[in-house]
Amino acid sequence: MSLTGGNRNDVTQLLPLIDKIPPVRGRRGRPRQRPDQMFADRAYDHDKYRRAVRAKGIRPRIARRGTPHGSGLGVYRWVVERTIAWYHGMKRLRIRWERRDDIHEAFLSLATCIITYRHIVRLC
Repeated sequence: MSLTGGNRNDVTQLLPLIDKIPPVRGRRGRPRQRPDQMFADRAYDHDKYRRAVRAKGIRPRIARRGTPHGSGLGVYRWVVERTIAWYHGMKRLRIRWERRDDIHEAFLSLATCIITYRHIVRLC
């Protein structure tokens, strides 16, 4: 996770975020270091970022600008939007009041634990 100012463009954090991805666990043997593909919205639609993601061994699935909606990425995007809405359900995270980064990250971690717990309880 990377914490930046609210006025920073998301694209500036694309490559550092990919570099922070931990090894993907799965089958026995050597764990994969990178995911197979990356889904992104139209804000990341530039050949420079597509090439950079491909150079890391990840297939970019980025929606193209100027094309009609219905690229199929919305099927995956709603999961992210729903999770962000769950975080905003926590009053303390809706607006960032803390000046220190470590306190804000601690509240994010606590909210993640609460959201995960609620999800597990609902499934049982």
